[in-house]
Amino acid sequence: MNARALAINVLARVRATDAYLNVVLDTLLSESPPKDPRDAALVTELAYGATRRQLALDYAIARFADRKLDALEDKVLAGLRIGAYQIFHTRVPARAAVAETVQALKEVGLARAAGFANAILRKLADLPAPPLPPASDLVEHLSVRESHPRWLVERWLRQFGRERAEAMLVADNQSPAVVIRANTAKVTRDALLAQLQEAGVEAKATTVSPVGIILPPVGRVEDVYGYAEGLWQVQDEAAQLVGVYGAIPETARVLDACAAPGGKSCHLAQEHEVVAVDLHAHKLRKIDSEARRLGLSERLKAYAHDAAEPFPEEWGEFHAFLVDAPCSGLGTLRRHPELRYRRKEEDLSRLALLQRKILENCQEAVPPGGLLVYAVCTVEPQEAQDQVEMFLRSHPEWTAEPPVLPGLNLPMMQAYLRTLPGPEGFDGFFAARLRKLY
Repeated sequence: MNARALAINVLARVRATDAYLNVVLDTLLSESPPKDPRDAALVTELAYGATRRQLALDYAIARFADRKLDALEDKVLAGLRIGAYQIFHTRVPARAAVAETVQALKEVGLARAAGFANAILRKLADLPAPPLPPASDLVEHLSVRESHPRWLVERWLRQFGRERAEAMLVADNQSPAVVIRANTAKVTRDALLAQLQEAGVEAKATTVSPVGIILPPVGRVEDVYGYAEGLWQVQDEAAQLVGVYGAIPETARVLDACAAPGGKSCHLAQEHEVVAVDLHAHKLRKIDSEARRLGLSERLKAYAHDAAEPFPEEWGEFHAFLVDAPCSGLGTLRRHPELRYRRKEEDLSRLALLQRKILENCQEAVPPGGLLVYAVCTVEPQEAQDQVEMFLRSHPEWTAEPPVLPGLNLPMMQAYLRTLPGPEGFDGFFAARLRKLY
């Protein structure tokens, strides 16, 4: 199956099942692996690009479609989006983009839709640029141009101001670099960097995280030097900073309350004994396999448990807790572009209630003098600093205690770690380091 046909199947399945784009993409690429690695890269570019630009592509397609887009079959709409994405956002010649996309629709069994798709894509190919709403309606203009729902654009403009909000919207449509974290149980960051460069990988150190390395475009990360040896783990720089900011003493025994997919658990296990907990038992397999690959199985044990419910006494006492709480994920839209179309504004209040419930349960288990690091991969104050401030107001026995990290310049907002999407290249994260006084 050619790359465009495979990309059509990926987008159609995501739309039909509400599955995560990265999961569907990995599944279909493993079921029908392209002979040429460049084809796998093209499938990835088309699937992610068309999803990131979906609102703008639909705005253009709707100008020439004689029926509502919601009424179209999944594969037909996927084909139109992939064709439009190539026309507006790639260097593929417009005529070739049209012809190849129409051929791909035939390949996935939709020859009957070929004429309809051909007519629309040819009209799009004649446009000098993607059509947009007038700039006089700023919210609508940005919503379509950067393909974010209107409610989110309004919210970010209000919270962050136009310049930062626009930078966040633009950053969400960039393809993120592959960032890895050195497994310091086996190797230092500088030694790993030297080894990668010796192996011909043009890697460079992250600017803020002391344990991060940025890889060039590499295809399959499993084929990169050091993966099989467990010398590193893929983890965004902002996620790495949560572990750095936590500054948990080496002697502390740690419970990671919402551990999947396990990046932060493994980061902690490089120095600590860790119990990793997740509500979904099937997600623990990934944590266990990564711990084995990294040589951390002796220090990291994973269990299925609801972090909103008391922890079993037989697990013993923990000196520190990481609560990487379930959240809206609105700080990770460049990695999970489909999330922006699924999230609703009312989700934030629902998630905030769940976060509070988990926080309340975990704080009960922290001994006096112990630490709790609360983290979310979102830029929403309701889930982040507002959540923590409300917790501190109702718990006088707790205080915010930022770490003392000489030589490191973490992106802070008052006592808290905060990263925002933008030209800095971060995902959006928030973390609070809290100490139980008595």
